[in-house]
Amino acid sequence: MFLGTHEPRLDEKGRLILPAKFREELSPGLVITKGQERCLYVFPATEFAHITETLRQAPVTAKAARDYSRVMFAGAHDEIPDRQGRITIPQSLRTYAALEKECVVIGANTRVEIWDSTSWNQYLADREKGFADVSEEVFPGLF
Repeated sequence: MFLGTHEPRLDEKGRLILPAKFREELSPGLVITKGQERCLYVFPATEFAHITETLRQAPVTAKAARDYSRVMFAGAHDEIPDRQGRITIPQSLRTYAALEKECVVIGANTRVEIWDSTSWNQYLADREKGFADVSEEVFPGLF
């Protein structure tokens, strides 16, 4: 499980240092792909294999599943972090997520998300009040 918020920077080669607490789980290999709200998703390779299997079971006649799979897999990039825990984010993914230098890396349960710092701060500002005001009807029996 990935938890927490970290603020690494992209270097001039498009590399990002993964938070130390995420490195062990991601060291065997990972997949970076486009995520919702213009962030990037980073999955351990094993988790991405589970997602792939789930999507493989969707009928090819389901247009939404085809569309989602095309965007997700076409933009995906597999990577093995180097000894310093750095990964290279391809230019196409940096463009998609508007990543320049200042980034935010968050733990999001089974995945890591990489956000442009400004985009993350705006997203969080827009959503925190709603989070604080969530009523039981949204997630019955959770808390």
